[in-house]
Amino acid sequence: MPLGQPPPSEGGATKETDVPVPPDGVCVEPPGHREGVGFSGARHGASTRHRLASCLKKVESQLVEYSLEIRGIERVQEHERIPRLTWVSYLQVFLLWMSVNLAANNISLGMLGPAVYGLSFLDSALCAVFGALVGATAASWMATWGPISGIRTMAFGRYTMGWWPSKLIVILNLIQMIGYCLINCVVCGQILSAVSPNGSLPVAVGIVIIAVISWIIATFGIRIFHYYERFAFLPQIVALSILFGVSSSKFDLSTPSDGDTRTVIGNRLSFFSLCVSAAITYTPLAADFFVYYPERTSRVKLFSLTLLGLLCSFTLAFLLGIGLASGVTNHPSYAAAYNNGQGALIVEGFGPLHAFGDFCSVIVALGLIANTVAPTYSAGVDFQVLGRYTEKVPRAIWNTFGVIIYMVCALAGRSHLAEIFTNFLALMGYWVAVWLGIILEERLIFRRNGYNWAIWDEPSKHPLGIAALIAFLVGWAGAILCMAQVWYIGPLAGLVGEYGADMGNYVGFSWAALVYPPLRYFELKRFGR
Repeated sequence: MPLGQPPPSEGGATKETDVPVPPDGVCVEPPGHREGVGFSGARHGASTRHRLASCLKKVESQLVEYSLEIRGIERVQEHERIPRLTWVSYLQVFLLWMSVNLAANNISLGMLGPAVYGLSFLDSALCAVFGALVGATAASWMATWGPISGIRTMAFGRYTMGWWPSKLIVILNLIQMIGYCLINCVVCGQILSAVSPNGSLPVAVGIVIIAVISWIIATFGIRIFHYYERFAFLPQIVALSILFGVSSSKFDLSTPSDGDTRTVIGNRLSFFSLCVSAAITYTPLAADFFVYYPERTSRVKLFSLTLLGLLCSFTLAFLLGIGLASGVTNHPSYAAAYNNGQGALIVEGFGPLHAFGDFCSVIVALGLIANTVAPTYSAGVDFQVLGRYTEKVPRAIWNTFGVIIYMVCALAGRSHLAEIFTNFLALMGYWVAVWLGIILEERLIFRRNGYNWAIWDEPSKHPLGIAALIAFLVGWAGAILCMAQVWYIGPLAGLVGEYGADMGNYVGFSWAALVYPPLRYFELKRFGR
């Protein structure tokens, strides 16, 4: 975040660029920005603090020359955004989501359909693609609020959840994003270890590699992030197309789903819900990447391109993972590889290509960087949403803190990736579905006249959040009753089949949506906000 206000000549929107960043990477503080936000904001601090602030400003000014983004969660004013909106700017939306999402972790997730839920190729494919469509629709809608508001997704949540309850959402989102980065690091480590001769490269080394590279890109901010994501999909789509070609002969397209009718129905619903969760968890960070787009950006185009980018990448990755896992039963080499981890199965798929296959495996592994950078970047600004004191800490420091957390956790949990997938992803999807239901109703029922974006950081101008918090807890209660996980099957979910059916997303969304309107009407009548 800014350590001081640059002169107008540095902050004016004069440079034409298709990359959604402020001109020359410099952040101008919004008019009327309160003092105390940033190390140099105190008017009467000790001389030591002033010297420290001066040194930090010099270091920051030097880094700005290398495109470091110094803005934190402050709202991006219209004059600070990209001055020219071209077809390249819109194409960037599609390419960003393709690069972010076309990653090995989604291939690994697709493997769970046949390998964990015992579904046929067709059942797994239908559940995966339509599940991704449902989740991606929510994320695409949220992405459109970036240009309109100029504020980050979690700050936008204050307009519904209020100043204090929204902090609970921020914490959940931080756990979610750090968890996804953890999974990416483990998958990358597994692939690199499987490629190395006799597994000579430990999984831990691959984890450190992806964490460090992701930290560098995310720390420098939105300019480097957008440039990287503009091209990161290219080697991935080539490598994955090759993997389709060399492994498709071993896909099992005929074996039916395992279990009786009720069990198959339950497993279909559970895998469908898992794929919904994978896509819907982009919702709490989708607007973060487009706050530098001008307010006149077409919502229809932004929504459509986001949805298309997510759906294309999910479809390619999921179908590839499903196909690889479907061959585990009939091909001992695939089974042996899967026992060593999902990443090892990806490497085995490239097996017929020998050395070139190993090279392609490395490309796929490094493709996880694009998927890890996005939540790493968003985590930096989300830490700042937690309060006034956390807002004073620069985004780069919070990025570093988040990377350290997920790198250490990945090193500790690298042997339990399948359990993390099945237990963590769906669990994280529940709260997003509940939160989304509340956000939608606030917009459609109580905010039909729009929002006042100027009050994004004024607690007294936001709802108290009582109605939203109660509705959120009610929705969570519904999700718990209807969730189906390895470690817990809710009483309602257990009524379907031998292993239950995961309905937590839908029941949680519905319950929250039912109770929120009357509670919100009462809150408005009683407290006036």
